[in-house]
Amino acid sequence: MKKELLMGNEAIAWGAVEAGVSSVSAYPGTPSSEIPATIAKIADKYGIYMEYSTNEKVAFEVAIGASWSNLRTMVTMKHVGVNVAADPLMTLAYAGTEGGFVLISADDPSMHSSQNEQDNRYYAKLANIPCLEPASPQEAKDMTIKAFEISEKFKLPVILRPTTRVSHSRGDVVLKDIKEKNKPKWERNPKRKVTLPANARILHVELLEKIKEIEKYFEDSEFNWIEGSGELGIIASGVSYNYVKEALNYLDMKAEVLKLGTMHPIPRKTVLDFMKKHKEVIVVEEMEPIVETEAKRIAQEEKLGIKIHGKDILPLYYEYSTMKVAKAIGKDVEINDVDVSSYMVPRPPVLCPGCPHRASYYALKKAVPDGIYPGDIGCYTLAALPPLSAVDTCVCMGGSIGVSCGLSKALKDKKIIATIGDSTFFHTGIPGMVNAVYNKDDFTIFLLDNRTTAMTGHQPHPGTGKTATGKDTVMLYPEKIAESMGVFTKVVDPYNLDETIKALKEAVDHRGVSMVVARRECVLLKKTKAKPYYIDEEKCIKCFTCVNKLGCPAIVKDGDRVYIDEKFCTGCGVCAQVCPVQAIKVIK
Repeated sequence: MKKELLMGNEAIAWGAVEAGVSSVSAYPGTPSSEIPATIAKIADKYGIYMEYSTNEKVAFEVAIGASWSNLRTMVTMKHVGVNVAADPLMTLAYAGTEGGFVLISADDPSMHSSQNEQDNRYYAKLANIPCLEPASPQEAKDMTIKAFEISEKFKLPVILRPTTRVSHSRGDVVLKDIKEKNKPKWERNPKRKVTLPANARILHVELLEKIKEIEKYFEDSEFNWIEGSGELGIIASGVSYNYVKEALNYLDMKAEVLKLGTMHPIPRKTVLDFMKKHKEVIVVEEMEPIVETEAKRIAQEEKLGIKIHGKDILPLYYEYSTMKVAKAIGKDVEINDVDVSSYMVPRPPVLCPGCPHRASYYALKKAVPDGIYPGDIGCYTLAALPPLSAVDTCVCMGGSIGVSCGLSKALKDKKIIATIGDSTFFHTGIPGMVNAVYNKDDFTIFLLDNRTTAMTGHQPHPGTGKTATGKDTVMLYPEKIAESMGVFTKVVDPYNLDETIKALKEAVDHRGVSMVVARRECVLLKKTKAKPYYIDEEKCIKCFTCVNKLGCPAIVKDGDRVYIDEKFCTGCGVCAQVCPVQAIKVIK
């Protein structure tokens, strides 16, 4: 037994190791990315199979295969990834598991790095499977271990739902001995594992009985407890429990607190007994009123006649904070909340200096200035911002190609260029391209291939030639996949603007589906730094094209003067190609 300072995600990874996990599959996505990354580093040492799957649905199905082989398995993803994995998830709840099966859904209140802030506790309710919500790194580790136990006891997948604040906070975590792994075995059971309607009807009834048993089991859960005293009762779930404790301390206020870690099914008797002791109860939970709704249902059924507050005094959106909770439960207490934003220098997100995507988008706007530019999920989505302003839509992974299919049919006189990254193309871009070819659509796919999954931490994917643990494997090329479907393709180096502009014009003029692959590794992966550039002030005509059209952070405008900060310049040379008077030169 030893104590380590761990990030919540690292604690989850070590919880899986301690639980004797044999298989971990994942698609990276913030705030979940550090979980599989931690496993990947230690997988060989602890005899764990670890893979980055092509998308979350495949990752989930890999985990099903491992679980049905009697092995403990974990599948990790961010909250929107569960949308992709929902198809097999809903059916696995019926069919059930063998080896322990834990689904990590890392939710992102306040959308720090996401396109929505959906509350995935609803998936647990929808699928009728258990859901645990940790409040600290230690609890994240402990809940991971318990989730495997619950899964094997009830033969169901279990959702562990950390949120960004828990995933990325650090705390002391006690590590213990590692359990022995399950032995692999296979048992044929088509009545369970083949969900024909006749089988599924029986399995659904069994699932409903299981969830009743789990509700009773959760009544004695170590993750639910009551502390404090006072007339006011507060029910707090997940990370909100920490805000409640700090708020009560800040207000010097007494209240009895029921801390809930088991989100579904709610331990009815525990909640009922707690509410019976109070005339007024406040439910504090980020995002949706899931606990609040259950508490009100229980109170109504039992005719308690108490006041239950929740989203009437707390917001339905964004992360909570100590001060937000203090204002809600303190009622008439005046709180002077300091707005720290006034002391902070604004730092909008921006593509890195030398990022090949900046060059790609500059070339795109030059080649097709009047185009429509459906975009996708990745670093390159930042090109929606000025000065590039070259992303018109962004819905979901792979959505740029699917949306373009619809646009091309509706807007036949428009030039449509869908931008998508290499990892995203393998994730869900290929089915959209199949659809486009099959239905004879007319648009261009501009594939920005930076040789990695950059946005989530440079994880490998099928186009990198490396597995999750760094071993060599087959390298797949998007252009070869496209060519096999009869798609017109070109491959360019985005640092060569003339070449990229020419290829884009050819592709756009081609009738049917075309693809331009702009291939250049992520600048953060470069092993050596090229010589930086400078601006010859005698030649510079102060047109500010380099600033207003390219927008590289290494180029600084200071009044009427513009210069290149050598500390940030990566030596890509794109700005020199942009300058109309050749005033930008490499330092000798």
